[in-house]
Amino acid sequence: MDKKLTDLGTVNGKMLLFGGVYSNLQALEELIRIADKQGIPPENCICTGDIVGYCAQPEEVVQTFKKWGARSILGNVEIQLRDGAEDCGCDFREGSRCDGFSQLWFPYAQSKLSKSSLDYIASLPDHITFNYAGNQVGILHGSYFNVSEFIYKSTNWEVKAPNFSKLNADIIVGGHCGLPFQHLENEKYWLNPGVIGMPANDGEPHVWYMTFNDDGLFTYSHHTLKYNYKLTSSLMQNGLLPEEYARTIITGIWDNTEILPAYESGLQGFGIVL
Repeated sequence: MDKKLTDLGTVNGKMLLFGGVYSNLQALEELIRIADKQGIPPENCICTGDIVGYCAQPEEVVQTFKKWGARSILGNVEIQLRDGAEDCGCDFREGSRCDGFSQLWFPYAQSKLSKSSLDYIASLPDHITFNYAGNQVGILHGSYFNVSEFIYKSTNWEVKAPNFSKLNADIIVGGHCGLPFQHLENEKYWLNPGVIGMPANDGEPHVWYMTFNDDGLFTYSHHTLKYNYKLTSSLMQNGLLPEEYARTIITGIWDNTEILPAYESGLQGFGIVL
């Protein structure tokens, strides 16, 4: 299927960027409150994909997101749901713990989503581009070439560089890997806001998002989001979803680091400094 790109033209004012809602309704509701409190309009709020995921309320999350009016691109989860696939398309190694967990949460999510939600998911673009404070910005999930590619801060710049050319971008905002980071090289920015649906393996239950400002020049900042994570975890303990993920919501520690490069794996349990 050809990639679908939505170009927003020039965007002005404060922006809110985030990834991976992962069916976490409590985190999404808190993020919406923050956007409203800060006067950030829904059309200036952009998700890097994977609205649906590990947590217990996929239908409620999609409908809340749709009603809010924020923008999103397709994550690998949305693509698989749209196409009626049998797995999440996360590119986990077959037989790994993450692969085993996905065989629980993905069918659960499929079973809960209405036709209305699936139609909304199918309407999302693969990429979003826009001009912001004189910079061309591209939003992608994994990489331009592979929606399921894990791109981390430690990922070699030579892997990242071709994505800028494809999106004609000065700034790329990526998702998928679940960790917030910033990487500046050759006057180009690769930014990841992190995800709001799961902690960032830093030993804290809070989650991450970022904001853009255009007050005379382009600036950005990363932020933590505190929400009712105890409710999220308790809802996940329904006998159908992985208990390990419900525990991660509380502890802020991932069950395993099998998808992580050595650098990121070594940071498990340490606070994130950005």
